[in-house]
Order: sequence, then C-alpha cells, then structure tokens
Amino acid sequence: MDIKKVLFELSEKDCIGHVKDAYEAALEVLSRYAEIKTASDSGIIGFIKGKSDYTVLLDAHIDQVGMIVTDVDSEGFLSLSNSGGIDIRALPARQVTVHGKTKIPAVFCSTPPHLAKGETEYTDISKIKLDTGLGVKAKDIVSVGDYVTFSEKPAFLAGDFVAGRSFDDRSAVAVLLEVAERLSGKELPCNVEILLSGGEELGMRGAKASAFIAAPNEAIAVDVSFGNAPGISEDECGVLGKGPMIGISPVLDRKMSDRLIAVAKENGINYQLEAMGGRTGTNADVISVSRGGVKTCTVSIPLRNMHTENEVLSISDLYSVCDLLEKYILSGGLLNA
Repeated sequence: MDIKKVLFELSEKDCIGHVKDAYEAALEVLSRYAEIKTASDSGIIGFIKGKSDYTVLLDAHIDQVGMIVTDVDSEGFLSLSNSGGIDIRALPARQVTVHGKTKIPAVFCSTPPHLAKGETEYTDISKIKLDTGLGVKAKDIVSVGDYVTFSEKPAFLAGDFVAGRSFDDRSAVAVLLEVAERLSGKELPCNVEILLSGGEELGMRGAKASAFIAAPNEAIAVDVSFGNAPGISEDECGVLGKGPMIGISPVLDRKMSDRLIAVAKENGINYQLEAMGGRTGTNADVISVSRGGVKTCTVSIPLRNMHTENEVLSISDLYSVCDLLEKYILSGGLLNA
C-alpha cells in the first residue's frame, strides 16, 4: 500500500455529519485486510484473528473539523457555526465547499487592509460571512444545516513533508490501514481490532460507543499532536521527522507506555515522549473508561497548523508509527510483557 497515495485520497474526501465520503473509502480499504465487525455512525471496527483471546484495539478517528450553515441572508451571504475546533484566524479569504443541494465553492469574506479600522480581530466565526457568488439565488441551493468543509488540495513540500486538510486524523487512518495490511495473513499472538471512529471532533462520541462494542483488553489511540513551529516552545510539541510521540499521562497506562518505548528501542524505531498532566484530548480519554476500564495509551504524529486547511507532517513519521504498531502487536502487547 502506498501510504502517501492513501493519505492524499482520504484527505480529499469528507466525513462530517451525514457527508461520509471518507468513511466509505476507508471501509473499502479496511475490508481487504480485516473482517468488518461493525460499521455504524460511531465507527468501523475491523477484526484480525490472533492465536489467543487477548485483544488489542488500534483507534484513529475518521471525522474532520468543519462548519455548518446557520443563516442565508437576503443578499446570499452565509453565516456559520463551527463543527469541532476551527482556527478562526486562518479563515478570511479562504476557499471552502458548501454541501448544499449540489457542492458549491465559496470564499470567506475579508476586509481589505485599506478599509480596516485598526487591527482586525477574528474571534467569532459567525461574524465572518461566506460568499458563494450566488446572491439572492443562494437560498435555492443552500439551506440552514448544510455542512461546509475546507477545499484545499494536498500538496508535496520539500523532502518528505506534505501539506493538506484533514490530516487530523486521516494520517492516522492511513497508518492503521497500512498496519492492517502488514498484519493480514500473519500468525498473531493476539486479536487485533482496527477502529476508525466517528465524532472525535464533537466530543469523542464515536470511540465511546465503539469501544463498548469492541471490549478490548488494551487500546492505543493514534492521533496527531502539536509539531514544532516558530512560536511554540520545545516542551509543548514534538519534532516533525523524529518519529511517533508516545504518550505518558496519569490517565494512560504506564505499563503500555513503557512497553511501547521498549519495542521502539528493540527495533531501532525513532520515538519521542509526550508528557501530559491529565486528559490527552484524544479518544484515549473515553476508551480508557469504557465498560470496566481499558488499559490505554496514545501514539501521536507530530503535525503543524492543526485544524486548518494546510496541516503539515512528515511521511517518515507515518512509516515510523506503522513500524512501532506492527512490532508492538507482533510482540503481543502487554499479553507477553
């Protein structure tokens, strides 16, 4: 599997509300390598049989941040509310897609600097109008409740860096599809469940429901985290190209963190540590308290410009995460620790 190709293909598809293009695309790939245990709005669970009854769950969320139309005014300008965390500062003059009766390109309005009175602050998304160019005809095609998504195409940067929308968390989805391919047909010491969960950006709703169904012995939530960039202190981020970020937190299982570190060292896989004082902000927070509790850890991909239309990551980090997860599963996780 070409992980770059899969990442780009998933990045260009949407998964927000009832718009589920990326969901269907990921389901088609996962079904090649795993038995589909369930496929619902909460997520897709693929199952790969191992030699024991012990089960390790690997999770990545398939949904993305976006917006929803709250008003269409008499001149055809749209007002929006965010669905998930949006970096509002990056919106003016950006192009998006409105999922109305047909897909419509639109652009956020931006006050020209010549006309701005003082410094313009963007703190309320409802104050930044969206221009479709349809004028009064907008109400014939766009309705309150229609979804809006970023429309930037993914692109290659220098080296192995790439930029694009929805890399949070399609990069981790691409990783889990690659891991499923690697594990398929092998004799595994434990069962593996691949969860592509929905609703993470709206309160981790999908993982909460799907983890209850899956009932694993342990779980790893694979997501993105803050990558190094100007203005960000070193202790708040990981470094792009330096490998996966293994989570350490009071809400995570320390034995899992230590085992992941040991597997990385044993196999010469570059890794970084991500220390968190409490909640992780990932699906690990809800998976860990599913049913009677699940031993859970996080493995994160360093990413710049989170929740914008041009998130940046290193392809080498994706392969390093694949290597770490594959070796961890082949070692049996905590089953043989």
